[in-house]
Amino acid sequence: MLKIITKSFAELSTKELYDILQLRSEVFVVEQNCVYQDIDGKDEKALHIFGFKNDKIVAYCRIFKPGDYFEKASIGRVVVAANERKFGYGHIIFQHSMDAVETHFKETSIKISAQLYLKKFYESHGFHQVGEGYLEDDIPHIAMIKK
Repeated sequence: MLKIITKSFAELSTKELYDILQLRSEVFVVEQNCVYQDIDGKDEKALHIFGFKNDKIVAYCRIFKPGDYFEKASIGRVVVAANERKFGYGHIIFQHSMDAVETHFKETSIKISAQLYLKKFYESHGFHQVGEGYLEDDIPHIAMIKK
């Protein structure tokens, strides 16, 4: 069972922040073999949504109000630990994030920058591609919007 928590940057404990950054690094830098600047100066503006299983953070994403990342509200850094993906935690954390955008920001329109291979995942949550694909940190991405 996944216990989901939402916190502002200021509310995160040092341990929570460390575990979040460790998970993001494990997946986005090591697993995807992508050297990029994960600590991008945007975490302080975000609300952080993370899922615990057995006292360990295994799923995470961050959400932004309109204007803090894109013109629309947005969700990013969606990540699930490799050994926990078979349980559907990606869908759970992402749905919770969409709900949090509506609860905290009173918005239902959301824009994301999605890795291309996850297009069907995001389509299953009501998103559709807008525009052409592009490379972000040498990984194919697409812009997607949910109205």
